[in-house]
Amino acid sequence: MAAGDLDGDGDWDLAIATSGSPTQPGFQILENLNSSGHYIGFRLEGTTSNRSAIGARIEVHFDGKIRYDEIHCGQGYSGSSSFDVHVGLGAATSVDSLVVRWPTGEFSAHGPFAADSIHAVLEPGAEPWLTYGCTDADACNYEMAASEDDGTCFFPSAGLDCSGAPLPDFPTLATHSVARIWNEATLLSIRHDWARPTVHARNLWHTSALMYDAWAAWGEDTIVGAQPWLLGNQQGSYTCAYEGVPEIEAEDRLAARQLSISYGVYRLLQHRFANAPRAERIATHIDTQMEALGYDTAWHETDYTNGTWMERAASLGNYLAEQYIAYGFQDGSFEVIDYQNTYYNPMNWNLVMDEPGNPNMFFPNRWQPLQLAEFIDQSGNEGSNISPDFLSPEWGNVQPFAMTPADTAQFERLGSTYTVYHDPGPPAQIDPNAEIGLESDYKWGHTLVALWASHLDPSDSVMWDIGPGAFSWDGFLPGTIEEARDYYAVDGVPVATGVEAGHPFNPVTGEPYAPQPVLRGDFTRVLAEYWADGPDSETPPGHWFTLLNYVNDQPELQRKWRGLGESLAPLDWDVIAYFSMGGAMHDAAIAAWSCKGWHDYVRPVSALRWMADRGQCADPELPNYHGAGLPIIPGHIEQIGPEDPVELRGPENEHLYEMKIRCWKGPDYIGVPALQWAGVDWIRAREWWPYQRPTFVTPPFAGYVSGHSTFSRAAAEVLTALTGDAFFPGGMGAFPVEAHEFLVFEDGPSMDFELQWATYRDAADQSALSRIWGGIHPPIDDYPGRAMGEVVGMDAFLLAEQYAFPLLGTDCFEAGGYPCLCPGDFNSDGLRNLPDLLLLLVHFGEAVDVGGNGASPVLDLDGSGDVNTGDLLGMLTVWGQPC
Repeated sequence: MAAGDLDGDGDWDLAIATSGSPTQPGFQILENLNSSGHYIGFRLEGTTSNRSAIGARIEVHFDGKIRYDEIHCGQGYSGSSSFDVHVGLGAATSVDSLVVRWPTGEFSAHGPFAADSIHAVLEPGAEPWLTYGCTDADACNYEMAASEDDGTCFFPSAGLDCSGAPLPDFPTLATHSVARIWNEATLLSIRHDWARPTVHARNLWHTSALMYDAWAAWGEDTIVGAQPWLLGNQQGSYTCAYEGVPEIEAEDRLAARQLSISYGVYRLLQHRFANAPRAERIATHIDTQMEALGYDTAWHETDYTNGTWMERAASLGNYLAEQYIAYGFQDGSFEVIDYQNTYYNPMNWNLVMDEPGNPNMFFPNRWQPLQLAEFIDQSGNEGSNISPDFLSPEWGNVQPFAMTPADTAQFERLGSTYTVYHDPGPPAQIDPNAEIGLESDYKWGHTLVALWASHLDPSDSVMWDIGPGAFSWDGFLPGTIEEARDYYAVDGVPVATGVEAGHPFNPVTGEPYAPQPVLRGDFTRVLAEYWADGPDSETPPGHWFTLLNYVNDQPELQRKWRGLGESLAPLDWDVIAYFSMGGAMHDAAIAAWSCKGWHDYVRPVSALRWMADRGQCADPELPNYHGAGLPIIPGHIEQIGPEDPVELRGPENEHLYEMKIRCWKGPDYIGVPALQWAGVDWIRAREWWPYQRPTFVTPPFAGYVSGHSTFSRAAAEVLTALTGDAFFPGGMGAFPVEAHEFLVFEDGPSMDFELQWATYRDAADQSALSRIWGGIHPPIDDYPGRAMGEVVGMDAFLLAEQYAFPLLGTDCFEAGGYPCLCPGDFNSDGLRNLPDLLLLLVHFGEAVDVGGNGASPVLDLDGSGDVNTGDLLGMLTVWGQPC
């Protein structure tokens, strides 16, 4: 039997467990329902004595009476009651004092206290075992020493710091469009949720599409006007009814759009992030954002056909949110069960990262879950599962934006169907029983990851010029594995076939790009960290939205669609740009993760440790030979010999002739992250770590194809086409990096510098390569992902363009704002070349459909109504000619 206030109503209840006979009642709760009068409770916490204050004696003084109690560690043979002290007070409504004799023999007095609540009492003389307070680092009352959250956290209002002062760069209607305001709110919400790239690509897409629909609804009702995407249309199997909104005065159109966009995104964010780990922070921001805009959050009406135009605009926003929520419940994402997997299961057991080797890997070509001592995702959220499940292996079932069934392949495994978009075919495989060396593409790719990990130490003094004049390859993509072996050079500097490294000059200034010599070990570490999940953990698709916003903030930007025609108003530009980027990021997530789920490909940490367990494959005459082992590459991958230090070979030579790798040493060599870096040296290959936090190690999903590579190239294509220029505004984009401040899990960089990109594809290339230095992707994951992203990005842009500008490609006139396009330059980079030809070939044989169900009209060069041989000949006629 045990006693305690089990239901929290202030009276004492009993729990009784009986056993030994079928006639016994088993476990029973006797709830006290008949008590009256007042009570008081005390929860003692020892500091110099034991934490639960077991052995403490108390005196409670009230109404001239004294009640005594003592804290015991148990009650009877098999019961333990609550450690809380409970005292009935009868009619008394307060307590004069509490006297405690602590287990140390020391006395302390406390009080007075109000009745009918539990009061915490701390033993004087030392710090508490547990410090209660606000544990959220984003809160205004964050307490660094607190180890137990007390529920008191409060957060700054949107656009303000904790003192109430305005944030200098926060968007307002005076400086930015309402679309930008709500895109930033979406990015903030993502940063405070679980780091799930697929889910947040979808969130960014749905918020962007909702804003676009709200914007289009209040446009001019003409055949040449922008057409909504979901509103009034059928997408997949979902139909969104729409009765239209009344014509309003032109001067009211902007306010109506602002109302509909704000209510719509606000309601959608409320729904999508209600269960986020830091939902309170999100709710505070979006609630106060609505307040700052002057909108009433109590307005829940969805009937947009009645009321004033302002009421209708607010109601339309609520209606759009309702429709996007309903659409999301049936789009194949399984949002209703929190995006859980329904049939995928891993083939391998867990790789235990704190133990050497990889004995649990039975299928070396397949993905393997990791088992960590502690899992913290890349948004800083501590997970309850130290072996995270594969994220979104069935994402090929999700309804895309621009991709069609013609882009898919269907595969069956264990009775389940996997839909794969733009399937690049299987990645490099290994036969565990074959004897093969570096001629194996599997071994070459994964060992290259280990070799590039030797670049992660600034103390080697190797300098690289990372300016756009030197570190750029103009978006080059290897087309074959042979080209890939040249491109991914051992020293880390790509070799692009037929392409000169660097841009000769800035096309805006006409001047050469300034050199920027930087320590290689600083540059590679910063790349791995910067591109890991976005600089503020908004996941890769969110990171590219931050880069889009960066571009939009540059004074040199001209808001002209494809760089032609009239300048667009800020809201028009932002809405259509987000619509294009959101569709591209969503489709990139579906395409990449459909490949990840089906091909289920191994990550480098699993492959390298598995090969290391087998030994060396270079020479059957040497010790520890196995055909599936690691190759010997002198100076990089070797066997541990008798001459090696004891740290490698072991005090009893127990690791003699195992494999060693000269690479980044791993997290065990970092004592104080703010002051130390691990550096590069020889380590046992069975203990290899990627350049990641030890609480994360590798993203919880398969590698092939790289999501970063796919997202980044798709986004670069959208930005290039959107602006009509391959180059950043002003000819260069930059991100400043501060010495000894930027890196998170070790000290660095050792010097100040900038990440610099001349073109959007330069930035995408850096993002893709960073994953190799980060230790989580071999080359075979990278370049097929970039090729996939190139097609996905342009298809999404062209479809978004069809909705926003229905006559573009079929008619144009400079005065009306519809730019006359350069025939054959489909991606608006100023050239008619291989990417344009590739896009035409992808859609060869498709009919043109301005409604979005076929090829874009801009591909129909001969005006025949479909993409055919005439268009191919037209493309070849202008091949290589600049616009």
